[in-house]
Amino acid sequence: MALRDEQEFDSPSDLHTPKGEPVIRVRGLRNQFGTQVVHDNLDLDVLEGEVLGVVGGSGSGKSVLLRTIVGLRQQQAGTIEVLGQDTKTLSAREAKALRAHWGVLFQDGALFSSLTVAENIQVPIKEYTKLSPRLMDELARVKITMTGLPVDTAVKFPSELSGGMRKRAGLARALALDPGILFLDEPTAGLDPIGAANFDQLIGSLRESLGLTVFMVTHDLDSLIAICDRIAVLIDKKIVVGTIEELLKLDHPWIQEYFRGPRARAAFGE
Repeated sequence: MALRDEQEFDSPSDLHTPKGEPVIRVRGLRNQFGTQVVHDNLDLDVLEGEVLGVVGGSGSGKSVLLRTIVGLRQQQAGTIEVLGQDTKTLSAREAKALRAHWGVLFQDGALFSSLTVAENIQVPIKEYTKLSPRLMDELARVKITMTGLPVDTAVKFPSELSGGMRKRAGLARALALDPGILFLDEPTAGLDPIGAANFDQLIGSLRESLGLTVFMVTHDLDSLIAICDRIAVLIDKKIVVGTIEELLKLDHPWIQEYFRGPRARAAFGE
């Protein structure tokens, strides 16, 4: 079901990005809290159609970077372009239109506890479209099925779901508007190994079937190996991007420890 035709706002112009070109372009980004600088002159490109894994040590600002890109916090310096749009120069109407092109899954789903799963999924649909209640119910069922949940999950409340089911329900809401970009914040945190592997497989299949670009903050080496095309490592307030093989060539202690330590060897089956 194409939602764009039903939107009540004007979308930013020229939102098509050629295959393999950056859909997100960050230049000179600076984030700080008081005197603590988290990112300093950080540059990053996220390419159309890729799954980019974002890793880094504690306090490196992985989630801060995600929240800055999606507009939940304002950077101190630098520019962020999404789908060719400079997010700092957009009007409120244009910014709202741009946000319809991405979905976000926060840790543990971040669902509204007083709403059913179907009602949670319908929150962005109500905000951005004029679909009838019947069509919204139908769309919620489609998204629930798409994320591997039983159909009867629609009438349940978040408190009635397991942790893994809440993440899938949050993912269904993130996909409600058929976005081109999906942001995931620690999607497998708290899941057992089987649940985490199943979630990785789900993200991989959705990327293929929907043509998604995925920006995934994670600490899970298995996820990086299973579904990520490239990995962005936050170190020294900046970012280094490459495949695992390319990153292993870099002589940086954190990178070497992360990708050659005991947990990494176990993930690689060594």
